[in-house]
Amino acid sequence: MAGVIRALSRKDIPLAALLLGSIGVLAETSHLQRAAFNAAFAEAGLDWHWSEVRYADLLARSGGADRIAAEAARRGEEVDAAALHARKSALFQQALGQGVPLRPGVAETMQAARAAGQTVALVTTTSAANVAAVLAATGLARADFDLLLTRADVSNPKPDPEVYALALERLGHPEAHAVEDNPDGVRAALGAGLACAAFPGALHDTANFEGASGIVEILDPGIIA
Repeated sequence: MAGVIRALSRKDIPLAALLLGSIGVLAETSHLQRAAFNAAFAEAGLDWHWSEVRYADLLARSGGADRIAAEAARRGEEVDAAALHARKSALFQQALGQGVPLRPGVAETMQAARAAGQTVALVTTTSAANVAAVLAATGLARADFDLLLTRADVSNPKPDPEVYALALERLGHPEAHAVEDNPDGVRAALGAGLACAAFPGALHDTANFEGASGIVEILDPGIIA
């Protein structure tokens, strides 16, 4: 990572709601996701293989099915992108059965927010099935969130701000701050008028998080102190 631009503090965020923007904020799953894509390609008889470098580049585009469709177009091949992505998701969920740790500071920040009486929400456009699998893998539960939104709740994925606008509406438009692990998520939060901290995942560590209120390597409970 290029380094921490600055840590966030309570004076920066008069926080009433903490909006965690993706499963990637909760846990580092990029290695499992990439392996699941490659396994799905192999099962389908495709000679595709996404290296870590290639996959990091592809993450600039949101949506796994869209990445598959773009790869097919680049290669001049025809595939059922939706079916391939569904198989990838199933393989990813199976891999999560072994469990994954929460990212540094996530548990502490969620606990501190609860102790301070703050609302905690998960505001993602990942599928509900993937969200459920990540929660189970990390030891979290639906009850740990006052609000949980997924792809099924909105018409448009990030970077469209729809999911954040819906979250604010359902929560009564509190003073809120988002945390995202990828540039599209930051753009979505900014588009909804939110401040957003960047908490880059392993394959987003050199990404451009323009507009983020800060870039942190460890989520700090001090943001709600």
